[in-house]
Amino acid sequence: MAKVVELGKACTVNPLKMSQPLGASYAAMGLDACMPVMHGSQGCTSFGLVLLARHFKEAIPLQTTAMNEVTTILGGFENVETALLNICKRAAPKIIVLCSTGLTEANGEDVAGHLAMVRKRKPELSNTELVYVSTPDYVGAFEDGYRRAIVAIVKALVKPLPTVQRQVNVLPGSHLSPSDIDELREIIEAFRLVPIILPDVSGSLDGHIAPDWRGTTLGGTSLDQIRAAGASTFTIGVGEQTRDGAQALETIAGIPFEIFERLTGLEPNDRLLHRLARLSDREVPIKYRRQRSQLLDAMLDSHFYIGGIKVALGAEPDLLLAIGSLLHEIGAELPVCVSTTTSASHALLPTSEVVLGDLEDMERGAGDCDLLITHSHGRQMAARLGKPLLRTGFPVFDRVGNAHRCQVGYRGTMNFVFEVANLLIDRVTHHRPADWALPQSSLDLAAPVANAE
Repeated sequence: MAKVVELGKACTVNPLKMSQPLGASYAAMGLDACMPVMHGSQGCTSFGLVLLARHFKEAIPLQTTAMNEVTTILGGFENVETALLNICKRAAPKIIVLCSTGLTEANGEDVAGHLAMVRKRKPELSNTELVYVSTPDYVGAFEDGYRRAIVAIVKALVKPLPTVQRQVNVLPGSHLSPSDIDELREIIEAFRLVPIILPDVSGSLDGHIAPDWRGTTLGGTSLDQIRAAGASTFTIGVGEQTRDGAQALETIAGIPFEIFERLTGLEPNDRLLHRLARLSDREVPIKYRRQRSQLLDAMLDSHFYIGGIKVALGAEPDLLLAIGSLLHEIGAELPVCVSTTTSASHALLPTSEVVLGDLEDMERGAGDCDLLITHSHGRQMAARLGKPLLRTGFPVFDRVGNAHRCQVGYRGTMNFVFEVANLLIDRVTHHRPADWALPQSSLDLAAPVANAE
């Protein structure tokens, strides 16, 4: 069990974590015809918007209540009302997810009361579902905001319904890319099960050219699908961050659940396929048996390069566990693990210590490591240390195709193993003919022997 250490630094030097409101907004972007709104200043929203746009290289729908100095002191009810009315008039979303920020949380606003008053005063909002998520950005991290958003959406919109056989709920963690979710959906549908994925960014942030522009999210989990989640027979969660959402579904609709701490690796995918086989009463499809064999071969081929290396990791808890556990299984050591927030995932990580800190803390411990793994803000650290950097997590803004990177399932795990191994192969020193030449002093010593013969 890893020991969790909080350093209690006076300031963050090179940030690793992203904020709760941003995590909640990201979850909202997995809902169809949705508009995420940050209840705070324009700067808070602009910063998050830039990060999302640079990571996905897509237009991002994200609005703000535009709080200023006066409304922060006197209260932001009018800002909330005006924002909601303008959004409904211009974009006509089916769902608005309102996320608080540190500004409004410190002010102590009763946002839930604001929304209730707006509902009574403005009947034109009756066709739009309003979901409020409390996400103060002075505590927690991206993963916490995402987790809170799932719980808030479930509690606001899901009701118990008669059970629909073969329908299952899937709660993906924030560390899963759109391509990861597509892969997971394909696996579940191969067992003739019908998944309701909540939230589903594979429909809205998968990098497609949309036929129209509505000003809201274009794709994702529809409002009807969210409501239908109360009729599912089972819930599958990916990552510890989904546990609260799965428990909320169980409380509301009596739906049993299982949380898979990760789906990057051999053993957790074995467990997933066995669970799906029991739920569907079907055998595991032959193609996944083949993919499993391919993954084993990939791990065998790659362990010559990965085995024995030292890796420094910096990531959100569930991503840290997924990547770190796989590398450990192939023989890597994890002397430096830095994360953003407390989580039960840390106890499962095969290392002695997890530091809750920033990239400065990661850099201080990574001098003897062979590989760095974190998001794009680690590029300066990698340059200073002269170490290879594998970019992963959020944000990755100096690479394209982030929506299409798959790291779950047998196939996604194999992709990740090859990515790591190939990065390390590039660092292997190749000998040249001159490296094998004997030094001149050796030739001089050998000469008398030759003359004597």
